[in-house]
Amino acid sequence: MDIWEQLYERAKSEYHPEDVSPFVMAHHVVCALEAENGEIFAGFCIESCSGVMALCAERVAALNMYVNSGQTVIKRMIAFRNEPPRGDVEGSGMPCGACREFLMQLSCKNRNMEIMTDYAERKTITLGELMPGWWGCSRYETGQDS
Repeated sequence: MDIWEQLYERAKSEYHPEDVSPFVMAHHVVCALEAENGEIFAGFCIESCSGVMALCAERVAALNMYVNSGQTVIKRMIAFRNEPPRGDVEGSGMPCGACREFLMQLSCKNRNMEIMTDYAERKTITLGELMPGWWGCSRYETGQDS
């Protein structure tokens, strides 16, 4: 079993869409990531009818990684709804803009993380390719905290 299959299976175990309340739904998008040290962390989305209260599966997985291990660097990530990312579906497996930004702010090294775009073909893209010329790299280089 390769690392992508491990990540897929871990994320898939979180997929069971449910209504938490009449206003909140969860587990309809899932994610698993491999941290820098090889540990695997998962997350699922949770959304409410107030959009600003939503948390994407990618951010939840990254937060789980940080909360449970203190790590901020991600090697690989897969995210999907009811089936793994497919190359013939535009945007399949892609993190949203808020997630991309959060992942870069978590660690500039995350620009090298692989994001699965076609599970069957094992095609990936890096976060850096999705965010060329990201505005925050200079802050990492100069050591500025804020």
